[in-house]
Amino acid sequence: MDTKITMDIDPEEFFVPTYKRGGAPLVRGKGMYLYDSDAKEYLDFGAGIAVNALGHAHPVLQEALRLQAELVLHTSNLYYSKPQIDFALKLVKKSFADKVFLCNSGTEANEAAIKFARKRATKMSAQKFHVLSFSESFHGRTYGSLSATAQPKFHAGFGPLPDGFHYSPFNDIQCAKLTLEKYDFAAIIVEPLQAEGGVNVADTMFLTFLREYATEHSIALIFDEIQCGTGRCGSLWYYEQAGIVPDMMTVAKPIGGGLPLGAVLCTNEIAACISPGDHGTTFGGNPMACVLGAHIIDIVGDPVFLKRVQTSGNYLRIKLEALCAKYPSIEGVRGKGLLLGVRFKDDPGPLVDKCKEAGLLLVRANMNTIRFIPPLIVGLDHIDKAVDIFDGVLASLQ
Repeated sequence: MDTKITMDIDPEEFFVPTYKRGGAPLVRGKGMYLYDSDAKEYLDFGAGIAVNALGHAHPVLQEALRLQAELVLHTSNLYYSKPQIDFALKLVKKSFADKVFLCNSGTEANEAAIKFARKRATKMSAQKFHVLSFSESFHGRTYGSLSATAQPKFHAGFGPLPDGFHYSPFNDIQCAKLTLEKYDFAAIIVEPLQAEGGVNVADTMFLTFLREYATEHSIALIFDEIQCGTGRCGSLWYYEQAGIVPDMMTVAKPIGGGLPLGAVLCTNEIAACISPGDHGTTFGGNPMACVLGAHIIDIVGDPVFLKRVQTSGNYLRIKLEALCAKYPSIEGVRGKGLLLGVRFKDDPGPLVDKCKEAGLLLVRANMNTIRFIPPLIVGLDHIDKAVDIFDGVLASLQ
């Protein structure tokens, strides 16, 4: 296949400038690598922002797409489809959930979870609609999920935001308690491991407090595992490591194997508050995406696969921590499994660009942090190569 692209015009002339990007377009991928139209090779430690759990052009996913394409691409949610049923059943069997709502993305999953929580709560009291989230959180860019995102930079220019959203410092039990006592809350939404916010791990005591308070006051506890779940941290779901079960969990990113797919996993109690017409989606649970989702659950949920993720994550952490003593500009390494962040004392923006020039793709996060979020199939040799490139770029910028 010819992947050479000749551009006579700048793409910025016809795209809305919502992203800062440049360079030759990416045209193909294989395993841990991506290639642009100039045939330059990149070692992918961004995984499409934690989406490509199995890397690029995985043979199982390729064959699944081929077979489903011969059957049906879309039917609408006026009917069941077999891929939806297969995928939803796997989610229920492999989690705490009794019921599943399928959508297209993480922000849609969080929108649905907030709506479900409010529908349940406002049946108890018309004033029970407030939502608590935490500093440095990121839950999406549509209005409900944006309002739950406790980072003012994402709100600028988009006010007024919907009413009833409140913020408290992450990992601060006392402040959370004080805020919760001020209003009648429908939901608490939290990332047990914040990704975009700077790779910040929630304390077990903090999550335990939220679980106990939510139970006592009939508040829905929502875990946003859109980036930290689906095997990323060494267990299929992060809540399994924390030992704390939410009422709802939102998943997306890697769950669709590279196609748009998201889900809300919830208990029967939550689901019982929802009736036909309360919520919906035209494309959510698309058959093609659900076929891939079912394979992702099977492959990533295998204990042997998860053990390899743990081994790779530990190895990557050791390699990155070795750089801390070498470069005073590094403040530390944070995170779990294959969601790790290198935090710097100053803005590391130029580092990401320089690493791309050197053939390594990384992703920035808040709080002067660079994320290492490779496909979960990453090998130790890939880690060695990535850290060597990172080390070389750091040395060149000293």
